[in-house]
Amino acid sequence: MTAENQRNPDIRTSVIVISSHVVRGSVGNRAAVFALETLGFPVWAVPTVILPWHPGHSRATRIVPSREDFSALINDLCTAPWLGEVGAVLSGYLGDAGQADDVARLVEAVRRAHPKAVYMCDPVIGDTGGLYVPDAVASAIGSKLIPIADIATPNVHELAWLSGAPMADVGSIMAAAETLGPARVLVTSAPALMAGSTGNLMVSGRQALMAEHRLIPKAPNGLGDLMSATFLARLLEGVPEEKALQMATGAVFEILARTARRGADELTLETDAQSLRTPMAMVNMRAIRSMADRKRP
Repeated sequence: MTAENQRNPDIRTSVIVISSHVVRGSVGNRAAVFALETLGFPVWAVPTVILPWHPGHSRATRIVPSREDFSALINDLCTAPWLGEVGAVLSGYLGDAGQADDVARLVEAVRRAHPKAVYMCDPVIGDTGGLYVPDAVASAIGSKLIPIADIATPNVHELAWLSGAPMADVGSIMAAAETLGPARVLVTSAPALMAGSTGNLMVSGRQALMAEHRLIPKAPNGLGDLMSATFLARLLEGVPEEKALQMATGAVFEILARTARRGADELTLETDAQSLRTPMAMVNMRAIRSMADRKRP
């Protein structure tokens, strides 16, 4: 931390967020930066690609920084005099496979400046329809970023691709998460145990927690970005893991439910910022035993 930060405890640690930027909408950096700043964290935002809107709406112009320009930007950040202010890095969607090397280099630089800094990797590579990034991008995230992450936040389909294992049930999801690499794996869009629900499954060591809420069909994009950033913010606040999962899940569900009632095609973050700060939605929490523990006498 800088001397100024040490003098003033009201200044929170900064977070570097590396993901896509859209002109219209609430996905990628637009969602993550909003959540972190709403919860009081200064953000350094790095765009990996610039789009007019989420590609799920329609095809549109896609601007990816050149390999040289992106590397030069990351080099500047690696030597920034304020790097000690950074307590966490969150990476999401990458516009090019080569960006993974740059992200890894920045994470290393942040850890040198702040040894307790946290790296969260949200491997934004696919969904129910399979991969929506080139194989090279997905492979780069899997081989270069997941292994150095403290926390990974794949959805269940991304976990299946990264682990190469089928996601038949909660037990197989837990098994895949336990072997992925990071100490904490938060699996979003996991099949819940309650009917008509979906869940976020947090696997940490041999412990697993499921946060369940009612399933809302045809949800807008950006929920994973929002969940990762909100969960990270709560952990940085020092909130215990189970409570952080409950609060983040409740906030995201509440915003989703309010967005659905309005009939909006993008998450209405600007209207529902209070849901991030003090979520009121009911979330069902349950502990789940690993397969190894279930087999013990």
